[in-house]
Amino acid sequence: MAEEQAPNAKDTAEATEVERDEDIGVQAMAPETIAQIVEAALLASEGPLTVDNLFRLFALGELDEEDGRKQIRTALETLQDACDDRGVTLQKVSSGYRYQTRQDLSPWVSRLWEEKPPRYTRALLETLALVAYKQPVTRGDIEQVRGVSVSQNIMRTLLERDWIRVVGQREAPGRPSMYGTTKAFLDYFNLNKLEELPPLDEIKAMIEPTLVADDNAAQADDATTSETPDAAAKELKENTSVREAPVAEVPIAEASDASATDAGGGTPSETQS
Repeated sequence: MAEEQAPNAKDTAEATEVERDEDIGVQAMAPETIAQIVEAALLASEGPLTVDNLFRLFALGELDEEDGRKQIRTALETLQDACDDRGVTLQKVSSGYRYQTRQDLSPWVSRLWEEKPPRYTRALLETLALVAYKQPVTRGDIEQVRGVSVSQNIMRTLLERDWIRVVGQREAPGRPSMYGTTKAFLDYFNLNKLEELPPLDEIKAMIEPTLVADDNAAQADDATTSETPDAAAKELKENTSVREAPVAEVPIAEASDASATDAGGGTPSETQS
């Protein structure tokens, strides 16, 4: 008669794991509990979470075997509806779902940080818009549309913000880099996909008042700092990473040239092109 083999430790551990999974499988979670877990995960996460990310948080049997992802989506819809009277919203962006503060509350929430948000120039926003709407584009394409050269500082700022990325090289002399937008760009502007971008004319109408207000504020600041050339030069140097410096857009340079003219009785020897 064949001798009976004793089960080894590995087989015993696997059998125990299967039994535990079977025990868990009979304890399906209530929708309210699923929603609580999803909410907690979204609040604890450093970035947006997809349905698949959330689905993997649950053990075997805690969700329905066939409709588990549907239960996750239902929980997300429940949480979105619950935000109607709250100071936060549950937003779906390109990288997944995330909680974020309501836009109309930003004047108060922004006071948590002492640093003011960066102020971007018209040239930078126009460059970003051309990449978003015409991608993939090269730097030469952008310059052809705008009619002026694109500052290297602008491209570096957009790359550092992870709003644009190099998507390839064009088969042309010099093989220039082609640029496109990133998921971080979509997330920042609360978009799920590029097709959700509003028409370009609508974008221009939305940002034009802001740009005018920023230009007026910049002119007021420049008028204040023009009495102290050292401070003005220092501010201009610090802002070169996010601002172009043509004469028409940098009143500080104009004020400095004007001062040189008054002092020397002649025209400045150099101008900014």
